[in-house]
Amino acid sequence: MNQETGTDNVIYVGNKPPMNYVLAAITQLNSGSNEVAVKARGRAISRAVDVAEIVRRRFMPDIKLKDIKIATEEVTNEEGNKINVSSIEIYLSK
Repeated sequence: MNQETGTDNVIYVGNKPPMNYVLAAITQLNSGSNEVAVKARGRAISRAVDVAEIVRRRFMPDIKLKDIKIATEEVTNEEGNKINVSSIEIYLSK
């Protein structure tokens, strides 16, 4: 991660409802952070995009989309096989 976002400003999106992550992002931005990173892998990518769009359109229209990074990560599954998993990083800034 070569951005100025520290590990405190990263929100990892998983299986919880999107509003949980939206609240976390808004809390980070309101507590003095100038930037927040929304990260997800695999099936959670669409939820991460939803989170970023809800933050931008419904709650904080002054937030800008700074950068989007997509990648493929190699992960070892339960059987020990290596599989490719897509990932996304969405950077939102004031």
